[in-house]
Amino acid sequence: MLTRISALACVAALSAAPLLAQTCGGSFSNFVGELKQEAVARGHAKSNVDRFFASARKDPAVLKSDRSQGVFQMPFVDFSRRLISQGRINKGRSMGDRYDAIFDKIERDYGVSRGVLLAFWAFETDYGAVQGNFNTANALITLAHDCRRPELFRPQIFAALELFEKGDFDPARTTGAWAGEIGMVQMLPADILENGIDGDGDGRVSLKTSAPDALLSGGKMLSSLGWRKGEPWLQEVTLPKNFDWSKTGLNHSGQASDWQAMGVKARAGNLTAGLPSSIILPQGRKGPAFIAYPNFRVYFEWNQSFTYVLTAAYFATRLEGGQVYNAGSPDVGLNGAQMKQLQNKLTSRGYDVGKSDGILGAKTRAAVQDIQKKLGLPADAWPTPALLGKL
Repeated sequence: MLTRISALACVAALSAAPLLAQTCGGSFSNFVGELKQEAVARGHAKSNVDRFFASARKDPAVLKSDRSQGVFQMPFVDFSRRLISQGRINKGRSMGDRYDAIFDKIERDYGVSRGVLLAFWAFETDYGAVQGNFNTANALITLAHDCRRPELFRPQIFAALELFEKGDFDPARTTGAWAGEIGMVQMLPADILENGIDGDGDGRVSLKTSAPDALLSGGKMLSSLGWRKGEPWLQEVTLPKNFDWSKTGLNHSGQASDWQAMGVKARAGNLTAGLPSSIILPQGRKGPAFIAYPNFRVYFEWNQSFTYVLTAAYFATRLEGGQVYNAGSPDVGLNGAQMKQLQNKLTSRGYDVGKSDGILGAKTRAAVQDIQKKLGLPADAWPTPALLGKL
């Protein structure tokens, strides 16, 4: 799992009150002391601050989980088959029927199709069954103390403190995922503050125990992140063998008429006219092919992994009756060690691929596509052992 944090939520948390220096590392007890000072400077009562941080502890298991996300090195076909089963599809449709009125309200108020939230609900917590048992306050404090991504997690501590003051968070007992997400659809404290909804009318926002609260809050969050009401997000397509592969990828876009002129066809139904869209090939020109519409990009505000995002978006179409994608016969890709080698070689050639982490992210895909063009190879952004050998 990667951390889901919206830019809006982060900005909101950062601008809530004057910040002291964004420090990390060093003595954990001193770090907690600095957090307490900052909380008071933000206007929180010292008695509340003392109670909130009374049980603060560093959690080594959180750091271990943060460093162990090898699942995102899996290619799309393997990853999606691992996460999607007929049982999960059946359960999702059953939950859709069970909470039909709630999903109708979400679609009416926020324009988010039910399959989208059902897919998140399934992947994040198996429809609420597995929400995580990490102490949330300690997870956030541990990750803020760690110097890998403190700017993401430090604001969430103060959001959790605000939830505590509202009576919706217990620093000693509230649990969730290792990265600080809470509830059935796994939302961070700042997102809960901004988008939490009392969906069952009991006067509280409880994302851990109330499906209506969790689903409506998730729908509102997607809307706040830019979800476009009633528009599609993903559709499977077929491409001609002579397609210009250099036009694929999220860094290229066109209209339905442009793609149709190039021989792109929807595998079922028709392409949606009037929307900018991109052709994505998760495993190159010989694997599955999809067209991604503007709503697809909103997924990246929830999770930054391309493989996770595509799988969640595709699963949403399956939950709404879509067909199984055509897996094709993709060329063999790179394992984690080979991907790191490739990233290092691309970096040495002047490409910005970010950290050499063995994960095929957006920067690595763009670099691969560019070097493929320069080498006269089909520029489908799918790195293979043959490409690695040529470099």
